[in-house]
Amino acid sequence: MLEIRPGQPHDLAEIAAIQTASPGAAAWPAADYLPYDLRVAVCENRVAGFLAARTVAEGESEILNLAVAPEFRRQGFGRALMESFLRGVRGAVFLEVRRSNSDAREFYKSMGFHELTLRQDYYSQPPEAAIVMKFHSC
Repeated sequence: MLEIRPGQPHDLAEIAAIQTASPGAAAWPAADYLPYDLRVAVCENRVAGFLAARTVAEGESEILNLAVAPEFRRQGFGRALMESFLRGVRGAVFLEVRRSNSDAREFYKSMGFHELTLRQDYYSQPPEAAIVMKFHSC
């Protein structure tokens, strides 16, 4: 059974492991997510995935990272995390995604995001451009 709940300090080791197993995801120190809106998807008492986001200004939010553990991918965990976040926001939501990460780009498009612009040399490990995507909620 899937549960979406706020992320807690005791989840950080599993979040770090998910990031390590997700080369397309941003690689933040896991504890840096705690001041933000951190949500985890829990299945069978394990963190299956996480989403970290922040409010940038009134009516504007940014998704900092979304990743799902390899063994839980393509089972709706990323979608459930994204839906739980998008239900609670109004206005524009932005994110960056690696240009080469076509699976993630298609996933975000299926959630209602559209590609806005390209940021050259945005990522450093490995070097790559980012596609900025935007979602607008009424």
